[in-house]
Amino acid sequence: MMYIKLAIPDVVLLKPKVFGDERGFFMETFRHDDFVKHCGNYQFVQDNHSSSGKGILRGLHYQHKQPQGKLVRVTKGEVFDVAVDMRANSPTFGQWVGEYLSEHNKQMMWVPPGFAHGFYVTSDMAEFQYKCTDYYAPDDEYSLLWNDPVVNVDWPLAGSLPVLSAKDTQARLFAECPYA
Repeated sequence: MMYIKLAIPDVVLLKPKVFGDERGFFMETFRHDDFVKHCGNYQFVQDNHSSSGKGILRGLHYQHKQPQGKLVRVTKGEVFDVAVDMRANSPTFGQWVGEYLSEHNKQMMWVPPGFAHGFYVTSDMAEFQYKCTDYYAPDDEYSLLWNDPVVNVDWPLAGSLPVLSAKDTQARLFAECPYA
């Protein structure tokens, strides 16, 4: 596994070694000792799996008092995955990074606790899977507005506005969000 620090160095892109032949492929998707060495000593307590159609944007979600770190990957389709630094004492506070994750590139992204996270589906559909370092706490969940003008994420929109959940249409501007 290659671990590549992104423009926000706490966010790490993981590129697995993929062994393939006419039968298919094999890859290691997680190894605790290497993960600790390159990303930090975190324990995962919950796995999640979602399916979404083209043009759907999920996020940007985070928990304030019980923040979750997330190791994310796509097992079908492609998404543009985004992490926004919500840590007020961080030198990259309010900045974002994004990467394409797909079933073809098999890359993963480590989004540490204290970041808002979201993704936009660029393929016809996508299956998205992720490991979390803390349990989901619905009373502590917040949404940062996907098109906040201060954060200014450059989403690769396919010609129209993204499809959002009712919750995400009610998301807060960056200036109104509680910070970790």
